Amino acid sequence: MKAIISLLFIFLGSNLAIAQKNQIKNLAIDLSNYEYPYEVAFYNFEAQQQNLKMAYIDEKPNKWNGQTVVLLHGKNFNIAYWETTIELLKKNHYRVVAPDQIGFGKSTKPKYFQYTFQQLAENTKNLLSEIKVENPIILGHSMGGMLAARFTLMYPNYTKQLVLVNPIGLEDWKLKVPYQSIDNWYEGELKKDYKKIKNYQKESYYDGDWKPEYDEWVNILAGWTKNENYPLIAWNAALTYDMVFTQPVVYEFSEIKVPTLLIIGTRDRTALGKGLVSKDVKATMGLYDELGKATAKKIPNSKLEEISNVGHLPHIEAFEKFKEKLIPNLLK
Repeated sequence: MKAIISLLFIFLGSNLAIAQKNQIKNLAIDLSNYEYPYEVAFYNFEAQQQNLKMAYIDEKPNKWNGQTVVLLHGKNFNIAYWETTIELLKKNHYRVVAPDQIGFGKSTKPKYFQYTFQQLAENTKNLLSEIKVENPIILGHSMGGMLAARFTLMYPNYTKQLVLVNPIGLEDWKLKVPYQSIDNWYEGELKKDYKKIKNYQKESYYDGDWKPEYDEWVNILAGWTKNENYPLIAWNAALTYDMVFTQPVVYEFSEIKVPTLLIIGTRDRTALGKGLVSKDVKATMGLYDELGKATAKKIPNSKLEEISNVGHLPHIEAFEKFKEKLIPNLLK
């Protein structure tokens, strides 16, 4: 009887996985068939001898306090996951600008591009100048935190405040993880599907604590894998993996001159290359309960706000707690 019940659970689990896979929508390379919660504009520019377009939203409150917050997304995300954050900021009278970086979301996925944080920062600065944003608060999450730090280092007199929400790059993975070529990263991207994407996010972002609403951010990436242009998306993802891995900002934190707010979910265990090292080495990586404190000591004029028992995405997983840490600490 127990054997029959076990087989039944296996059968049902298998069918559920197949059903989940089949209901994933084939998403266009530019997410033209995926609607963002806000009106999207495009910034057209030329870089590296090609014409590019950068999707962005520019939301203004009814009563503006004169300050703008620029939101920089993580590697596996786009503008859409900022919706509750944007509403919160508008309610508190901030103008909000959120771009999809080149290679992400609705922005151009170039066939050839030398990705650097400096290039992405320059693209972002040019966009902000185009739409007349002055002295913004730069808020970056995950990979966007690395970009936000680089932006602030490049434009210290332009940036009013830096906010880092569970940024990656608080440690140098090159010291522990064997080098992976862009071709290696690309091969890994080509093998991704719904199950692999979900398992990664579940383990790294949420420490195994999954909720159905998190599927939205898995489904977008999984939807791309069903598109005939997925190899180009995977290639851009591989190029940005190389950027993240080889261009650490951790050694320059002491050079950040602007007021800095660190919001850290301490249960986060995100680290690039954990699957390429031994179990013992893996256990030493992505320890945000330690990394947050160490980073706060490196950055002058910084303030650390920890959120216990929360993972990589405080603004998604624990919005009310995130709100309590963010709004009172923003500069007006």
